[in-house]
Amino acid sequence: MTPDAPNRPPQELPPPTFREATREDLPRMVQLLAHDPLGALRESPGDGVSPAYEAAFQAIAADPNHQLLVVELEGTMAGFLQLSFLPHLTYEGGLRAQIEGVRVDEAFRSRGLGEALFGEAIRRARERGCHMVQLTTDLRRPDALRFYERLGFQATHHGMKLHLPREEGHGSG
Repeated sequence: MTPDAPNRPPQELPPPTFREATREDLPRMVQLLAHDPLGALRESPGDGVSPAYEAAFQAIAADPNHQLLVVELEGTMAGFLQLSFLPHLTYEGGLRAQIEGVRVDEAFRSRGLGEALFGEAIRRARERGCHMVQLTTDLRRPDALRFYERLGFQATHHGMKLHLPREEGHGSG
């Protein structure tokens, strides 16, 4: 599942590159989503990409307010996140950036790629004129929480979710 990571120490790694995901990236992204304890319970990597993933990818790709941001190292996808730009009335109007679905392949962790990926996402948020970058993290991911806090994110709100039952022909959202 995981490509071989370069055998060089982190300080000798070349700089990562960033790009928006293409349809060809979708199987790898689904694989990364499913390859963690929580994702394994809700994702379906299978042998092919399901129509629900295809539809979600197409909707994200078609909307200029959403980006699937990929980080690569030497041509290999090391991780990705979804970056969404949301208009708000609060704070006298404007845009917020929402980061979701963050994944960095285990083979590439602790090499600064997650921090670089967030740096690129924050750069893009600033470029779009966002006044805030926000995210949610599952409370069952304490390592992720520490990582986000190290990047300067603060737990200022208590997030809540209501899962809705899936209807026939609709994705899980």
